[in-house]
Amino acid sequence: MRVNLTVNGEPRQADDVWAGESLLYVLRERLGLPGSKNACEQGECGSCSVYLDGVPVCACLVAAGQAEGREVRTVEGLADGDRLDPVQQSFVDAGAVQCGFCTPGLVVAAHDLLARNGAPSDEEIREALAGNLCRCTGYETILDAVRLAATRQE
Repeated sequence: MRVNLTVNGEPRQADDVWAGESLLYVLRERLGLPGSKNACEQGECGSCSVYLDGVPVCACLVAAGQAEGREVRTVEGLADGDRLDPVQQSFVDAGAVQCGFCTPGLVVAAHDLLARNGAPSDEEIREALAGNLCRCTGYETILDAVRLAATRQE
């Protein structure tokens, strides 16, 4: 089947998609957008998080056909050309990027939180990031990154 969708503001299509293929697979393997990571394939780790029609979802749990005609925004789509989004830059500046596997999902979750709440408490940050697992950072630098990003929002 062919899937037509808008990805990061541009119309895209993927051909020869099979019925059980995930949106994550289409994004990474068919459309060349490797930012979202394939970790658990069960929606448990958050590494594959993207926006689907403005709502964060685990792309590994969305069948590619469900994205037909819809808007997808990946972690790559948060940047403006070579200029990183304030959330992305804050993760770099705070040292919240280690192995990088969890980073795309955490950035999408933090971006979504800050779009809804520009000055979240630590408890609200923890709640918003609860669906994202990280094995490297111990989470403190991630919290620091979200706090820093909150001060940088335009």
